[in-house]
Amino acid sequence: MQKIYVMIKCDRGRAYDVAADMVEDIEEVSEVDSISGQYDLMAKFYLPPGTDIGRFVTEKVQTVPGITDTFTLVAFNAFT
Repeated sequence: MQKIYVMIKCDRGRAYDVAADMVEDIEEVSEVDSISGQYDLMAKFYLPPGTDIGRFVTEKVQTVPGITDTFTLVAFNAFT
């Protein structure tokens, strides 16, 4: 599985609605956290091998109502 993190900016007052919609509607989501700083939310997704990350983000994440901007990070290795 490919792990990606997507930092998300939301319309004012919509962060909780956006988080709930993503958890409800996007099966690849692992968790969504509210964060401080430039972005409102950080979502972690596990994608099947071979998934087009750009297409996934633009078609499944950026189309959630209330999202105004995203910043995607691709994880290479998990250290335990």
